[in-house]
Amino acid sequence: MELHLIRHPRPDVPAGVCYGQTDVGLAESAIEVAARLRPLLPGAFALHASPLSRARLLAEALGEPALDNRLMEMHFGDWELKAYTELGDAVDRWVSDPLGFAAPGGESANDLTRRVRHWLDERLSQQDEAPMVVVAHGGPLRVIAGHLLGLPAERWLSLDFACGHVTRLDVNDWGVVLKWFNR
Repeated sequence: MELHLIRHPRPDVPAGVCYGQTDVGLAESAIEVAARLRPLLPGAFALHASPLSRARLLAEALGEPALDNRLMEMHFGDWELKAYTELGDAVDRWVSDPLGFAAPGGESANDLTRRVRHWLDERLSQQDEAPMVVVAHGGPLRVIAGHLLGLPAERWLSLDFACGHVTRLDVNDWGVVLKWFNR
């Protein structure tokens, strides 16, 4: 199965602000990004997306997506829409335990991993060979790609999905091949 992972277009959020599951607007046109990406995608595909508007608008410009809350970005709780500079030494606690730490009222990367893996396991169990396109956020895309490529979770942060770009993985019975990244 061809699996195409697309990160949403650039959000309309100042640099250095934590926005996670906050439904922020876009700094670029979803229609223009879709037109740029369309030639990189197969002619027909199953389309899945996060319901947050920054992903949903791009997915809708590509087709009729199946929306799933499990594809939403990590929930940062009380950190949502705060500048990282406002968080003080709390960021140090996150850095010391990037997988287990959860911001107050939010979820950890381990929590994110569980919900995204549940979604992915459901999709893979259907044994559908049709190409699939997923429009989501950096966190969920790291989980999907990192897991499929067999990387340890501690290395998933090194998968830097660029906004408005697509990555292709070919998922086979015998393993997964990274065909291209951030086109």
